[in-house]
Amino acid sequence: MKVGIISFAHGHAYSYASSLRNIEDVELVGIADDDQERGKQAAKTYETAYYPTYQALLAEKLDAVVVTSENSRHKEHAVAAARAKAAVLCEKPLASTAEDAQEMIDVCNEEGVLLQTAFPVRFNEAVARAKQRIDAGEFGDIVAIKGTNRGKNPGGWFNDQELAGGGAVIDHTVHVVDIMRWVLDDEVAQVYAEVDQLFSGNGVDDAGLLTFTFHNGVFATLDCSWSRNDHFPIWGDVTIEFIGTKGTLKVDAQGQKFDVFHGSGLSYTYWGDDMDDGLIRDFIASVKTNRAPSISGTDGLRALEVALGAYEAAATKEVVVLQGKENEGREKRN
Repeated sequence: MKVGIISFAHGHAYSYASSLRNIEDVELVGIADDDQERGKQAAKTYETAYYPTYQALLAEKLDAVVVTSENSRHKEHAVAAARAKAAVLCEKPLASTAEDAQEMIDVCNEEGVLLQTAFPVRFNEAVARAKQRIDAGEFGDIVAIKGTNRGKNPGGWFNDQELAGGGAVIDHTVHVVDIMRWVLDDEVAQVYAEVDQLFSGNGVDDAGLLTFTFHNGVFATLDCSWSRNDHFPIWGDVTIEFIGTKGTLKVDAQGQKFDVFHGSGLSYTYWGDDMDDGLIRDFIASVKTNRAPSISGTDGLRALEVALGAYEAAATKEVVVLQGKENEGREKRN
């Protein structure tokens, strides 16, 4: 199976490349990056070819492509891959606008290729077990959820409104909203948010607190801020607390670690699940067996809509009603 990676702009590209190199019968054909120095170094690291343009890479007749470019370029790269008949795994958020995300879904449907959104948190053991226990009714009916996805400011293009489509809210909302949607099997109906810039002067939002309600009445809160300073022991967190009629379940997706104390302070040594590897292996298995993606483009669009709704709510100081299931069923494998 021939796979390529378009752009190493996003840090997840490195872990995805490592995983691809370790999967039997998968050939990492090459890396395309318009940043020549970055692309050549990545190609050297992962012992593959460097392509100065994604068009040149796609000419290699690939089976699949991993898109890890800047958010605003996801549509360009995913559509080109789909037109070249390559399945697509696209980094989150799926796009920087809902219109771009929908076009990606539509083109992949037209071309009959798989489109998967990169939400690796679904492959965390604690998160997966939480869903199993909730599905089994162990905690009764879920009535409320509290989530956090707090991290450090990634810097670089993440602080460029044109390239990223926003700041912390578009970057960190989508992960946890996807998990909530997945566990509840429901869509967000409306959202309100407070969004600000509190921790840096980089021109985009770095603080966000969302409150939203699902169609089934479950209400949720999410802190999606870039509020961790440079000296924090880890990049951030993903925590979710489910409140049910029969009990409460707390999940810490980053909890599989050792606390290491040394002369310069505290650091974390992570020993747990490799979520990125789980995501890549799932994607490759879906392409090989021609099955529907476990995390679809529509999943990516729905999570993005919540983030975009949060921005609108913060600007208008009003609750924003989302379309939710308006386009449900549009994305199908051909």
